Amino acid sequence: MLHVLILYCHPEPHSFNAALKDVAIEVLENEGHTVEVADLYAENFDPVERPGHFTTRADAEVFSALTEQRHHFESNTLPGKIQHEIDRLWRADLVILQFPLWWHAQPAMLKGWFDRVFVYGGLYSGSRRFDRGPLRGRRALCSVTTGAPAATFSRFGRSADITTLMWPIHCSLYYVGFEVLAPQLTYGVQGGGLSYQAEASFRCQLEADKTRWARRLTQLETEAPLPFSGWADWDEDGVLRETHPLRWRP
Repeated sequence: MLHVLILYCHPEPHSFNAALKDVAIEVLENEGHTVEVADLYAENFDPVERPGHFTTRADAEVFSALTEQRHHFESNTLPGKIQHEIDRLWRADLVILQFPLWWHAQPAMLKGWFDRVFVYGGLYSGSRRFDRGPLRGRRALCSVTTGAPAATFSRFGRSADITTLMWPIHCSLYYVGFEVLAPQLTYGVQGGGLSYQAEASFRCQLEADKTRWARRLTQLETEAPLPFSGWADWDEDGVLRETHPLRWRP
């Protein structure tokens, strides 16, 4: 059985993101797993890294986030909230990130969570990242909603290629060692006056999306993670070796 952390990032408790979060809790617990929820908005997480978070400083003259993070991790004096978030990660076998796609990326709240919680010296360093990252052996999955329909997120779609949009998030998760599963994408969650289908069919779509998510949650343990290159694949300049098969894929 797994311990699952749901990292939930949406300001509205009655949103469809909240509904997907609730589906995950119900299905996972019915499967015998334990579930912990980090509700970033409800918990009033501060996403902005800044000097004021560090009551004592490694360098009182110039603020360097990397310097302070490493110093406070090594001295066990990280801000209590950040240590709490890191402890949640250590407990988790699987992390599900539930969020809407805003301006072609994750919400600022979640990006700031990455900035502050993936502390330098603790969750990565120069030699401890990618397939040597501290969180290796754990899995991560992004469950993402979009406002526009699926077709617009295709390679030549007006909303941009979803694979490209998801890459920075997936890369950040892999950077600290996670095995990253393919994202769960829920397209066309219309709102704000924009609509792409009649209300009745839209409501049917949302129910179908919840069912699709519930079904996948029962099968996660059999899924293979996304392929990433690792330290053995790169030369001394950090470039994929010429003999690596990925160099010759069109």
